[in-house]
Amino acid sequence: MRELSKRTECFTDSVIRRMTRISNRYGAVNLSQGFPDFDPPREITERLSQVASEGPHQYALTWGAQNFREALARKQEHFSGMKVNPDTEIVVTCGGTEAMMAAMMSVTNPGDKVAIFSPFYENYGADTILSGATPVYIPLVPPSFSFDANLLEDAFRQGAKALILCNPSNPCGKVFTLEELQVIAELAQRYDAYVITDEVYEHIVYAPHKHIYFATLPGMRERTIECGSLSKTYSITGWRLGYVIAPPQVIDRVKKVHDFLTVGAAAPLMEAATVGLNFEDAYYNELQAHYTHMKNLFVNGLKDIGLNFVEPQGAYYVLVDISEYGYESDLKFCEDLAEKVKVGAVPGSSFFKEEVNHLIRFHFAKRDETLNQALQNLADIRKMKR
Repeated sequence: MRELSKRTECFTDSVIRRMTRISNRYGAVNLSQGFPDFDPPREITERLSQVASEGPHQYALTWGAQNFREALARKQEHFSGMKVNPDTEIVVTCGGTEAMMAAMMSVTNPGDKVAIFSPFYENYGADTILSGATPVYIPLVPPSFSFDANLLEDAFRQGAKALILCNPSNPCGKVFTLEELQVIAELAQRYDAYVITDEVYEHIVYAPHKHIYFATLPGMRERTIECGSLSKTYSITGWRLGYVIAPPQVIDRVKKVHDFLTVGAAAPLMEAATVGLNFEDAYYNELQAHYTHMKNLFVNGLKDIGLNFVEPQGAYYVLVDISEYGYESDLKFCEDLAEKVKVGAVPGSSFFKEEVNHLIRFHFAKRDETLNQALQNLADIRKMKR
């Protein structure tokens, strides 16, 4: 048989999804893969019940149903202050994952370089490789996860055509400051680069931190390809509804890539989710309050147990330091944690380009009873010491 693709021979399966399977195997509380165990808003699920009998059940317009795109444009303008044309500046995708892939394939050519902050969501490196590009990593330095502007500029000097910016960040929960974003914007303009943003956690930010939409910075509207998703905001991770917002000349290319990747997002789900896009501010205030509650419950519990961690500013993840337990492999630690302590986590090494084996990631988008059970189990974590 002839050889398979060299481009994908370096891939492993997703470590995040693998840890869900391991958690399930041992009956562990799954704090690895980032999905909630509570229901979406009732208004959305009730509309889905209606759609099940009424339709639509056939293909929507390739780049997204008209009413969905119009509702999304209104919502984004409301929160960012930036007017978005639903016909020329939006493509609806099959989740934020496809949004990132379509953006990457629309911007890069084989041989191009793409700058990525480390730690990073594991798909970014894979997206770069699938696009035929080469990743250039810039470290975010804990505990503040700040970056060295000189190292970022060096990536652009090497010819990076684009930067991937996850804000708020998975896995470290960093919310980039205005000053940091201005540094990135100035360098992107100086070196004529695009910025592909992953802003799926835009509404999950903890006071006093604020989310700033990168495209709203001076000179960045025409350089920013914003990737987003409804998964986290409306607790519908299984619906796979994402989007790309970008200038018309970029969106024209994204439409073509998207058409041949997936044809289009699911028409019934877009129809039901449009209800959520039309929610008033009260929903988003309640969402932030709910996530703040879950974050406080979980991190206070970690403090009581005596674990060392970096408190997140946004998103719903927390990185915990396991140095004291004597493991050389964080993957082995997570496997043992699921088996012996009955809590699922993700090894930090899957997020870092640097050699990091002393961090693991928990997520806390769970009901109180789930988090309390996880914390009760984690109270026995010291038996993991070697």
